[in-house]
Amino acid sequence: MSDAPADGPLHVRGEVLAAKTAGAFRQLTLVAPGIGERSRPGSFLAVSVGEASLARRALWIHRVRAVGGHRAVIDVVVDPSGTGTRWLAALAPGAPLEVTGPLGRPFSPPRERARCLLVGEGYAAAPLLALSERLRKRGCPVRLVLCGPDEAHLLDVLEARRTVGRVEVVTGDPTPAVVTALSEADVVYAAGTTHTLRRVAEAAAAAGVSCQVALEQPLTCATGLCHGCPVPVLDDDGSTHVVRDCVDGPVFRAGRLDWSLLDQVAP
Repeated sequence: MSDAPADGPLHVRGEVLAAKTAGAFRQLTLVAPGIGERSRPGSFLAVSVGEASLARRALWIHRVRAVGGHRAVIDVVVDPSGTGTRWLAALAPGAPLEVTGPLGRPFSPPRERARCLLVGEGYAAAPLLALSERLRKRGCPVRLVLCGPDEAHLLDVLEARRTVGRVEVVTGDPTPAVVTALSEADVVYAAGTTHTLRRVAEAAAAAGVSCQVALEQPLTCATGLCHGCPVPVLDDDGSTHVVRDCVDGPVFRAGRLDWSLLDQVAP
């Protein structure tokens, strides 16, 4: 374990405690001592993949919970769409895993009680249930729009309906549902593809509602060293400068992002 500060990331040798299929995704439960306790909704992990442990994949922290004798195991959601994620999805309970986290800047809760609209697309919706729980503990009413291209790519619909309260499930473009829900929202939190986040951000701006987005860019090192995850952000004078998604994000104020440039490099 590294000599990280009390609230900083750790690098640990973890273990897969459990694994299950969830629609088109694979959910892994990880034992990674010390990491779960430090995480916040919107934080992510970097895990090494393959025998050489050279390549890494970034995974949203879905939820942190107590299981058996473990105080804070971590659930992550894997979309097995590439070589690394397919390797992760094939891991069985007991498999060792090198884990670094929690990483990145998480969502910022409102300072006062506010009506919160959460919008989550596909596996990127992973941090929103934990965010919903935190917001509700602060007395904030929560409404969730859960979307995906099809039913198999909707994440945790039953759990969301059980814990969140007001949940709308959409296959396809969530914009109409978001626009309707914005009439009863003071702040929006969104996680999904860049294209969906831009639609949500534009709808929120038009309604005069503040918006935070969890932006997912391909991450190489996930620690800021390689500068391989550039994100264009706007200065007060309208000029653009580049920051790193893994360190300066992944959560950004939507109005600060240069969406026209982001669309050009969206994965």
